[in-house]
Amino acid sequence: MVTLGAAGSSKLIRYCTRFTDEVFNALLSMNFIYEALASLRRNFLLVADPMNLSMPFVSLAMAIGTFWSTVKVTTMEQTILFNKRIRTNIKNFGPVSIIAIMSILNLHPWIKKFGIPTLSRSVPSRFMLAGGRDFLIPFRSIPITARLLCALPAVLLTSLFFMDQNISVRVVNNPDNKLRKGEAYNLDMIALGIVTLGLSLVGLPWMCGATVQSMNHVVAMSHTEFNEETQQLEVIDVTETRTTGFVIHAMIAATIGLLPLLSFLPTPVVAGIFLFLGKKLMNGNSFLGRIVDGISETRRLPDDHPIRCLGRKKMNIFTGAQFGCLLALWGFKQCAVTAIFFPSVIGMLMAIRAFVLPRFFTEEDFVALGDPSP
Repeated sequence: MVTLGAAGSSKLIRYCTRFTDEVFNALLSMNFIYEALASLRRNFLLVADPMNLSMPFVSLAMAIGTFWSTVKVTTMEQTILFNKRIRTNIKNFGPVSIIAIMSILNLHPWIKKFGIPTLSRSVPSRFMLAGGRDFLIPFRSIPITARLLCALPAVLLTSLFFMDQNISVRVVNNPDNKLRKGEAYNLDMIALGIVTLGLSLVGLPWMCGATVQSMNHVVAMSHTEFNEETQQLEVIDVTETRTTGFVIHAMIAATIGLLPLLSFLPTPVVAGIFLFLGKKLMNGNSFLGRIVDGISETRRLPDDHPIRCLGRKKMNIFTGAQFGCLLALWGFKQCAVTAIFFPSVIGMLMAIRAFVLPRFFTEEDFVALGDPSP
């Protein structure tokens, strides 16, 4: 990654257009929703106490309640209730408050009797490395053959880091966010490579672009106003500082001391938050919107909608291409045999957009779809 950054390879990300961004974000959304539903489904399949058949349904209700409440508090700023300062505070601190309220509610005897699962089984009571191993990875004990065989997955992981990092930076640097700082794609890649090296030596989780967290950070630092004409919040400016990034991650590191408290967090609450994140990633994704618009009445769509320029058939072909790419990514990710090649498949999205789709669509078509060529 350091070599890629030093060589200026991030310039290739210009071929990563909105076509790729939307498919990648839709994949993240699907993953959040899938993990949430899979967690809730396990409650129905693995009922430990046959005399307590209510537990899965109470867990489902708690997840839905967490999801609905989080959606409501995060959209509070768009309502007419209270004043702007109170609405902003509710939006900023509402999700954390809901998690705390749901966790406390689960301790009430009336709810506790249902035996709703918590994170106590997966969260250790103290800070420790996996398997109780030493802090440093014993590389010398690894056979030479094994080290050489690791080269292939290392290349694929590098591809994944490259795509995830640059796509996340592209989303953050969206012109709608009105950022003033200059772009530093290659410097970011060098920094990520150095950090990844250090984490690899001690066997800690690698960093990545963290698309959802990065987007939320920009939103939290944005100053917005409600546009009466569009009925939407618009960004006026963004407070750009590195201090908040350091403070946020320092606070995340400090949560190690809160491990005993995490054991009280109900699993359905986590599932509800995952459902919320999946829904949030859908917002503003024109690809997902076109799936519904493709079967909608034309005269009820906006005047600048792509269907009026391309026609329903051609727009649905473009949407179908994105949907096919999304299914292919999901299939590669879910299959244990092909999962190792998942990063390279993400890169294929850029190739499909750059070399395949121009055979069927003109540049005017791409502009109408909001996906102009670089």
